[in-house]
Amino acid sequence: MNQREAVIHVMRENGGYATLAHLYEHALKVPDIEWRTRTPFASIRRIVQNRKYFFRIRPGLWALNEYKDSLPFAAQIDEKSSDNKGREFSHSYYQGLLLEIGNLKKLGTFVPNQDKNKLFLERPLKEVATISQFYDFGYSNFVDVAQTVDVSWFNERRMPNTFVEVEHSTNFTNSLVKFVELQDFNVAFWIAAPPERKAEFKSKLTRSAFAPISDRIVFIDYDEVSKLHSSLTEQALIEQGLVAQ
Repeated sequence: MNQREAVIHVMRENGGYATLAHLYEHALKVPDIEWRTRTPFASIRRIVQNRKYFFRIRPGLWALNEYKDSLPFAAQIDEKSSDNKGREFSHSYYQGLLLEIGNLKKLGTFVPNQDKNKLFLERPLKEVATISQFYDFGYSNFVDVAQTVDVSWFNERRMPNTFVEVEHSTNFTNSLVKFVELQDFNVAFWIAAPPERKAEFKSKLTRSAFAPISDRIVFIDYDEVSKLHSSLTEQALIEQGLVAQ
């Protein structure tokens, strides 16, 4: 078995698809494979870009061509699927990545109650989040707003560290209004969205109503979310001694 075959093996074991993070964690453990490189993660990224065997579903998420029509979420990623199905898949996928990023940062992670049963690939988001009950960190009017944010990260003192809204197709206004309501807390505000929506985001942020928070909001596009997720996984594997530096 060579390196490409090891990646294919891991994908098959996972149902025909995998995130880069999953491949990083499992492909290097396949028995009797010598990677013979100081950059195995880069090797995996190169391997999955071979269109003869693989295709990209979303940033950081790859699948085998042979499984294209039989993936558990094939109907949601098919070009003929309804816009609603595609949007829901993308929204839940990036919520899942952002929850795992918070977990990798050793922060507590929360997803709103209305999203807990939505799927991150094949896992309910509630199984990815580490907090089941939102922390009562302030007055109820603030907590009521905060617990509707798409992804929340909390520090060890049970205070909010970062609030992230995933804006796949809506117009940013509701997310920005939430952040204005929460401006008095020492917390980071992120908007995760497709890269082509950055200009629209910047335009919306120029409105005077959002001036108090305009310099505090970070726009992170989906590619950057995927790269952060992958890089934190790399670092965690190195720290665990599973991969040599």
